[in-house]
Amino acid sequence: MGRQKVFMDKMMQMFHIRNLLMRQALAECLGTLILVMFGCGAVAQLVLSEGSHGMFLTVNFAFGFAATLGILVCGQVSGGHLNPAVTFALCILGREPWKKFPVYFIFQTVGAFLGSGIIFGMYFDALWEYRKGSLIVLGENATAGIFATYPSKHLSLVNGFFDQVIGTAALIVCILAIVDPYNNPIPRGLEAFTVGFVVLVIGLSMGFNSGYAVNPARDLGPRIFTSLVGWGSEVFTASYTIL
Repeated sequence: MGRQKVFMDKMMQMFHIRNLLMRQALAECLGTLILVMFGCGAVAQLVLSEGSHGMFLTVNFAFGFAATLGILVCGQVSGGHLNPAVTFALCILGREPWKKFPVYFIFQTVGAFLGSGIIFGMYFDALWEYRKGSLIVLGENATAGIFATYPSKHLSLVNGFFDQVIGTAALIVCILAIVDPYNNPIPRGLEAFTVGFVVLVIGLSMGFNSGYAVNPARDLGPRIFTSLVGWGSEVFTASYTIL
C-alpha cells in the first residue's frame, strides 16, 4: 500500500501542470467534451434508431444533465463555463480576466470537437447502416444535425439570428443570477444542477427553430469535425432560406 501511494505521488508530480490557466483550460476542454458527448449521444440515438430509442424530450434532458455533469467535472478548477458566451459575459462584467477568453474559447471548442468524435466513433456502424451510409447535411435523411445545429425549413436568417440572441441571452442572464452572491443564494453544490435545469427549460421552450445551440463552442467544434469526416464544407453553408 505504501509503495502504491509513493508511485501515485510520483505520477501526480510528473503530470502536474503548474500553469494555472492551462489547468483551467484543460478542465474546460474536458467539461465541454462531456457536455457534447452525452448531448449529441442522445441525438444520435433518436435519429439513428428512427425514434425507437429517444424523443425530443429525452434529448433536452440529456443536454440538461450533460451540462450539470460537465460543470461538476471541471467547475472546481475552471469555474465550469463550458460556453464562450458565458466566459465573454463574465469578462465584460470584470469577473474574469480577458486573457482567459481566447484560451477558454479554443479549449472549449476542442472539447466539443473531441466529444463529437467520440459519438461518431461509437455510432460509426449505425451511421453507415442508416440510409446506406449517405452523409447528408439537410433534408429528410440528414445526419449532420446529430452533431451540430441547423435551421428548420421555416426559419429565415433574420429570425434565426433573433432566435440565437434571445436563447443565449436567456442562458447568460439565468447563469449570472445563479452565481450572483447578492441574489437569492443557491445552496452550495446545487449550482450545477440549477444551470442544467436552465438548459433543459431553454431546450423545451426554444428548441424548435434551430436546436438551441446557445453555445458557440458546442456548435463550432462538432461542425468542424463533421466537415472533416465526410459531410464536407456544406456544414458551414447549408440553409433553407436567405431572408
